[in-house]
Amino acid sequence: MTFGFAPSPSSLSPSSADPPGRLGRTLEPAEWASAGIPLLRNPREVVSGLHARHLPEPSTAVVAVLDTEERLIASASFARRPAPADGWELRNALLAHLRRIVPHDLRRRTPVRTAVLLYCRDGDQRWTEEDGAWMWGLRDACTLHGLRCGAYITLTRGGWQVLGEGRGGRRPYAGSRPSGLAEALAESDPAPVSTGGGAAAALGRAAAR
Repeated sequence: MTFGFAPSPSSLSPSSADPPGRLGRTLEPAEWASAGIPLLRNPREVVSGLHARHLPEPSTAVVAVLDTEERLIASASFARRPAPADGWELRNALLAHLRRIVPHDLRRRTPVRTAVLLYCRDGDQRWTEEDGAWMWGLRDACTLHGLRCGAYITLTRGGWQVLGEGRGGRRPYAGSRPSGLAEALAESDPAPVSTGGGAAAALGRAAAR
């Protein structure tokens, strides 16, 4: 799998209109890889299950909470509006959905549940500034909700990739149909799905299925 950098025009020539600190609310792959993010034991199964449940289209994020056995507890999907990537806004959207689908674990001394993020987008599989903003947002949202910060996964026309790990595959990909096994897993999973709204509605329409 190809792993590299694809700087956006805004990262090459920051605009004076950018909100203060926006460019700092991002994580690069090296920072993410050194943050101790727990590895998924079976990333293909997690990706296939989330893809079958939500059928994400480009600009759709799927946030999911897993238990200690990597079973899906709850998940929600929503579409991000076209706008410069800002980790703070993405954090708020993720936190709003997490609060809607699972209670917080802030009273626990050590987090036991893990949140992962699957983001379907256009382009190739190289890291972008938008990916960095999602990483920052996921890490911060997990801290505020008492969860472990888990994997950040991109889904493109070329397939899926766990950023910072180099693991990925060709299927599912953006626009593909679920396999029979993935559909069966999604149908047998009782995990609730958010219908969107609330604070996250400012970022776009709800895209839960």
